[in-house]
Amino acid sequence: MAKKYEELTFADDFMFCKILENNPDLCRELLSLILDRPVGPLAPITSQKPIEITAGGKGVRFDVYAKDDDKIVYNIEMQNVANDNIAKRARYSQGMIDLNLIERGAKYEELNRSYVIYICQFNIHKNAGLHRYSFANLCRENADIELGDEAEKIFLCARGTADDISEKMKSFLAYVAGNRPSSEFTTQLENAVQKARDHIQWRKEYMTFLEQLEKEYREGYDKGHKEGVEQERANTDRERQRADSAEAELERLRKLLSSHGIEDTE
Repeated sequence: MAKKYEELTFADDFMFCKILENNPDLCRELLSLILDRPVGPLAPITSQKPIEITAGGKGVRFDVYAKDDDKIVYNIEMQNVANDNIAKRARYSQGMIDLNLIERGAKYEELNRSYVIYICQFNIHKNAGLHRYSFANLCRENADIELGDEAEKIFLCARGTADDISEKMKSFLAYVAGNRPSSEFTTQLENAVQKARDHIQWRKEYMTFLEQLEKEYREGYDKGHKEGVEQERANTDRERQRADSAEAELERLRKLLSSHGIEDTE
């Protein structure tokens, strides 16, 4: 059951995108918190940014896509449902970012440094229990050697249990998990959410967003149902063909026996 617009929190995809897209200072502060370094001014932030490389290929739609004045690219995603394929999704997102950045004939060194950041309501590695998992390509034989492709993936887990992050990050992840704001930053986020709930245009956009999701669900269901019916029909046709072939082979054997004066006793 979809939430009503006035029930949305910062952790809900639609609100998350709207808050960060329309509050670049909050987006910068969030990135600075995640990366533990200052982040420069951001170019216009895009939410729900679609990237379609080919007409028939599988595209991607980024939650929040931003670039700072050093041309570093940031893709921030909110993930509320556990997904075993989240690592592969991050890999695919990284690849789509690169394909979007580099033009045909351009040199590979023109690829920007980029970060794919997932903020998760669940822990991606339950046995580890960390709040933060940062991945860069390192040499297996010598972990001091980094590949240097300038692509990094970061997973933040609101349900982590380890003592591995700052108090400010703990406050942020607790807020994402549904707790009341407990820091200046999370209070600013909550104020932005409260203000957004009075935004009439966004309310209308949310209704359109839900209608689109329902449409995509119906189309997916109808496609799956159609494919299932077609598969069942194909299976039935194959079984019928096997039965017809078996009957034809039995008739051939009967004729062969009869030609040798042997009566079929079946």
